[in-house]
Amino acid sequence: MTGRADEVRDGVSLTNLDQPLFDGADATKRDLVDYLDEVRDPLIGQLRDRPLSVIRVLRGQPPFMQKNVPRYTPSWVSTVTLWAEASRREVSYALCNDRRTLLWFGNQRAVEYHPTLVTAQRRDRATHLVLDLDPPAPDTFPLVVGAAQLVRQVLAEAGLSGVVKTSGAKGVHIFVPVEPEAPIEDVAAATRALAARAERLDPALATTAFIREDRGGRVFVDSTRSGGATVVSAYSPRLRPGVPVSFPVSWEELDRVAPADFTLRTVPRLLDGHDPWTERMPEPQRLPADLVAEGHTIPIARVQAMHEGKRRARARRAAEAD
Repeated sequence: MTGRADEVRDGVSLTNLDQPLFDGADATKRDLVDYLDEVRDPLIGQLRDRPLSVIRVLRGQPPFMQKNVPRYTPSWVSTVTLWAEASRREVSYALCNDRRTLLWFGNQRAVEYHPTLVTAQRRDRATHLVLDLDPPAPDTFPLVVGAAQLVRQVLAEAGLSGVVKTSGAKGVHIFVPVEPEAPIEDVAAATRALAARAERLDPALATTAFIREDRGGRVFVDSTRSGGATVVSAYSPRLRPGVPVSFPVSWEELDRVAPADFTLRTVPRLLDGHDPWTERMPEPQRLPADLVAEGHTIPIARVQAMHEGKRRARARRAAEAD
């Protein structure tokens, strides 16, 4: 894609920088590019060597997730080809390993950055297990904080430790780095077991119910971010009013913050040259055998929900036929 360059950085032509980013952003494309450039070191540290999906927003079009790199992608953007089971085809993913690539994505109006939990070099091994805590309503972040502390407790009881960040939306993500020897299926199983243990600690607060109508105002402890799944990166902006950012917080300050505290405008100053996500991340940990074994007895939530949805649909049709 071509256009008259407003500016050139690191050999990347940046165009239309003063256009609004999206409705409700209260920011321009220049603000996005400047932010990405300011936080490039810690952000690229999270994206490096990981197949990357981005959410782009073009003027006059609804936002969309881009996995396959477009035909006009510069030759200097590193890519890796992976088989996508959902679409039954090979997909050429970008690897955002340097400033030039990040600036190019910013010029493409890529607002959100969603790397995989595997690297291009070890596609059969997840580097982290992740629990995604989703609140029942937009203004219930204190409930998420309570559920996060449940997860922290079950991690400690299993001899594990993790770090937490805001999702940049309504909830939080808890990351636990795991040893590379763990098969990807065992990491997924351990994630399910941790979610189930958190639910058992306080079933009035936390739930593993994948079907939204079954959650009953509780925080959803999502254990499905595993294997080749993506999770929005620390320091990534989100396509939401005010352009919030997924930002690391300490366990101690979690109940004193709100997701809206961290935005494209506030984060560079908060970082002040530091990378708290990397600084707080524990060393990779061995998954306890009992945790993995328990997890292998728990059905995969998405698959279970699919079967349950079909069962309910059949029951509805039968009731309507009576």
